[in-house]
Amino acid sequence: MLTGSLLLLASAVAPSCAVELKVSRDVLQRTLKQQLFSGPNGRYYLKGTAQTPCFVYADDAQLNFVQDRVVVVIKAHAKLGKTFRNSCLGISLDSAPQVSLAPIGEGETIGFRDARLDKVVDQKELNFFITPFLSHQLPSSMKINAADLLRKSLTGATAATGFKVTLDKLNVHSMHTQGDDLVVDVDGDISVR
Repeated sequence: MLTGSLLLLASAVAPSCAVELKVSRDVLQRTLKQQLFSGPNGRYYLKGTAQTPCFVYADDAQLNFVQDRVVVVIKAHAKLGKTFRNSCLGISLDSAPQVSLAPIGEGETIGFRDARLDKVVDQKELNFFITPFLSHQLPSSMKINAADLLRKSLTGATAATGFKVTLDKLNVHSMHTQGDDLVVDVDGDISVR
């Protein structure tokens, strides 16, 4: 126990060095759902609301890794037309578009850029709403502050070790996918008091 504590102390005094932080696919998917699909029934409304007869919404986001890209498939549902007596006179459309994103480091944050529409919607009426959502809204909503994740993880270290362990600085450098994990290369400073 004492040897482990001394090793932890010695590593905390050393200057910043690179380490790998693994973020699972499930963490990214939960983050996406919390930040974007937090509406009624896990839906994100692009037009209308749960109470309007005509609407367009996305739900059931599924996330996977393909090569070094994050692939997100959503289900898109729409009732497009004119509202008449609390009904939507028009057409109903359903589709499953797909976008892939490149992960990037932005200081303490894991972000995403270079949104590519890998599978677009065949119906141009629905595509009008879905394309901007997949290209802009989805990537900007999928940010994860890696430093905050680590700080929350370290809060229990005091009770377990008797030492106060804090993350003073974190910088994300690069990322790649490996199996079901996003492997993030970071450096930072940890203090033990």
